[in-house]
Amino acid sequence: MKRSVVKNVNWQKDVENIRKMRNEVVAPVDTMGCHKLADPLAKPEVHRFQVLVALMLSSQTKDEVNAAAMKRLKDNGLSIENILEIEDEKLRNLLNPVGFYKRKTIYLKQASQILKDKYNGDIPDTFDGLCSLPGVGPKMANLVMQIAWQKTTGIAVDTHVHRISNRLGWIETKTPEKTMEKLEILLPKEEWQPINHLLVGFGQMICKPVNPKCEECLLDGTCPKIGVNLKKKKKEKLENVKEKREKIEIKEEEEEND
Repeated sequence: MKRSVVKNVNWQKDVENIRKMRNEVVAPVDTMGCHKLADPLAKPEVHRFQVLVALMLSSQTKDEVNAAAMKRLKDNGLSIENILEIEDEKLRNLLNPVGFYKRKTIYLKQASQILKDKYNGDIPDTFDGLCSLPGVGPKMANLVMQIAWQKTTGIAVDTHVHRISNRLGWIETKTPEKTMEKLEILLPKEEWQPINHLLVGFGQMICKPVNPKCEECLLDGTCPKIGVNLKKKKKEKLENVKEKREKIEIKEEEEEND
């Protein structure tokens, strides 16, 4: 079935400006994202497994927390064999405080057994194969394919990509799954891989879920700010202006007294 083409006159310019802003600041995802967490000196199959683990742990978890957990796991020896051998309680302690670490302990154990039995100690090299593993969804599968196998199978949509693409008015969706579907129609395939990293860092530093830094954003004049509490932003801006004025008045008063 041939996909219909959706045209949006703004997304190209938006992406261009977001890239400019991303080049000016280092976001957590740049230094502690899942693409940075696997041991580059490990055997290829171990490296791929570590990429998978990093992404399984990443959901509902800040990059800093995930990076710290991955370091503990690697220091303990992060391989399929070690995950299967380690006691559940010790594994839980290594993962804590990763989001839903108790559930992810179970997923890691189950996935490792499947990889040993079905994939000869490696990870699946297909999107569907990855999605069949416990605790692995479409976003993770797409990122594993990109990072571990250097293949682009789709757009990885996390909370940042979902929020920002809707906030900018590129698409109108309610779920990450629908966002992935719409973005894959909207964006040319060469943008599928870089868009996740681009928007995640943008969302971490500027286009935040709450109190986005609109005044620092190059898109401020054109962004429809869908879902942004403009009244709250305006109130905060007025409060900031008031605070600055008070500081100036205090400074002037001090100078007069000198």
